Amino acid sequence: MERKRKRKQLVQGAEEPKPKPVRSGPTRTGTVKDPFPSHARPTPQECEAVRDTLLALHGIPPELAKYRDAVQSESPEPVLDGLVRTVLSQNTTETNSQKAFASLKTSFPTWEHVFGAESKDLENAIRCGGLAPTKASCIKNVLRCLRERKGQFCLEYLRDLSVDEVKAELSLFKGIGPKTVACVLMFNLQQDDFPVDTHIFEIAKTMGWVPAVADRNKSYLHLNQRIPNELKFDLNCLMYTHGKLCRKCSSKKGNQQGGKGNDESCPLLNYCKE
Repeated sequence: MERKRKRKQLVQGAEEPKPKPVRSGPTRTGTVKDPFPSHARPTPQECEAVRDTLLALHGIPPELAKYRDAVQSESPEPVLDGLVRTVLSQNTTETNSQKAFASLKTSFPTWEHVFGAESKDLENAIRCGGLAPTKASCIKNVLRCLRERKGQFCLEYLRDLSVDEVKAELSLFKGIGPKTVACVLMFNLQQDDFPVDTHIFEIAKTMGWVPAVADRNKSYLHLNQRIPNELKFDLNCLMYTHGKLCRKCSSKKGNQQGGKGNDESCPLLNYCKE
């Protein structure tokens, strides 16, 4: 069984993370094997360089930086709230998912109220986030499973489990996929994991960090093996932020840009290799 490992926290009061030395070899995360063991990118040095480049360009957004110190907070976000928040973020904008979560909490003060609500009422509360029937069904299923297995609507016990144990536990909930699990691990449990959303997937493909044949799930497995644990949180937040702001470095858009000015305007294109 994998030994539990919490992400290292920044010194309180530090504005930005200071560059750290990184290990020279690939990271070993859990018991999952790398689907592309012969693809030797990204190197730890590349990860550190991209982190530093994006940190200088964007900084860590405050709405993401708060999760770095969550373990030291007097009132960290409950894990169940984080899981539901991540479910609501699927296939929609960040603004809409935040509105949906706020509407959910306003309409239903407790998870007991959510569990006892009619499905249509729950759907109406989260409709602004899109895919309301699917997401409402997923939330209901999570609460039902928790009631049956644990007798209460609480996921705080996950804080005492290893990464592999958390993945095994959350895989029991229908509708909770690898990306949602990875987000809960990184943001709510302060574990070393690297979620791969659409933005990060496109950037990784453009830079050649994953093979051209890689899908998102295999990219997640590969990048979690290659990226040093101490860089995962910052690099993930920064690549996600950059992906939202820059279309020139995605494989769908960036490879079609013809002028030098376009290439030079996105610093990540300097890391692309044929």
